Amino acid sequence: MPIVVHLDLMLARRKMRSRELAELVGITEQNISLLKSGKVRGVRFDTLEAICRALDCQPGDLLSWAPDEPR
Repeated sequence: MPIVVHLDLMLARRKMRSRELAELVGITEQNISLLKSGKVRGVRFDTLEAICRALDCQPGDLLSWAPDEPR
């Protein structure tokens, strides 16, 4: 998938565990794990906002685009 999730990197930079982020955001730790692995098809903007608020970052710090084949 060309969208790469860097949530694990941001958690490490902030010295925060998935469990703590899940509590701050109000979603399950399992959903945080799915986000970290990139196994989700989408994320709600309010969830993304809550993650950015908790990690004090921008959406671009969490997501990047890496095309897997040229067009």
